[in-house]
Amino acid sequence: MIRLAGVRVDVPVFSGRDVIEKTLLADIDLSLTERRIAVIGANGSGKSTLLRLLNGLIEPTQGTVAVDGLDTVRDGKQVRQRVGFIFTDPLSQLVMSTPIEDIELSLRRRMAAGRGGRRAREAAAYALLEARGLAHLARQSIYDLSGGERQLVALATVLAVEPAVLVADEPTTLLDLRNREMLRHVFADLDQQLVVSSHDLDFIADFDRALVLDAGRIVFDGAPDPAVAHYRGLMV
Repeated sequence: MIRLAGVRVDVPVFSGRDVIEKTLLADIDLSLTERRIAVIGANGSGKSTLLRLLNGLIEPTQGTVAVDGLDTVRDGKQVRQRVGFIFTDPLSQLVMSTPIEDIELSLRRRMAAGRGGRRAREAAAYALLEARGLAHLARQSIYDLSGGERQLVALATVLAVEPAVLVADEPTTLLDLRNREMLRHVFADLDQQLVVSSHDLDFIADFDRALVLDAGRIVFDGAPDPAVAHYRGLMV
């Protein structure tokens, strides 16, 4: 379970010669237990800040964030082992030249040094790519892949470390319709708890729960259909 209690996030910003505090999130109290949770809202509403709290990429100014009882500040390393994060642009997290190298790098953290070394990790990385229908891309340059292929490789890289929770920040932004549908089906089949922010309101239509953020506060929390209706009302 993910629990946010009394969370507030402030950041310093320059205003003329002065530095003032800008509030990105406030009054956040949530217990997230559903398998698939959507976060929607306008640009600047606080979606990305909320998602980054869940694996300790951002620390709360006030309050606490806990994943299965682990505090994201005090137990940051353990939290990041449990919570995988997918960024909008997969190139921001694919650091090696080819998909198989990227997954092999992720596996170094999980596979013990005495279990066959790099050769064993490469075999395991290839098996993970094959399981997701990506084996034919194993040794292609990351820069030769389509946006959808990169996003699926990034997903495979994150899942290689077997996280309990997967957080995805607007994962469909760079995808065409075919790859967006492919990602939607992949997400539907995952066993992990999934928290996704998205401007694609159809993409999250069958999720279990949706949160609407506006000006750093949660203004609606419920099923996707009424959440989308509420959000559309805010925009009008």
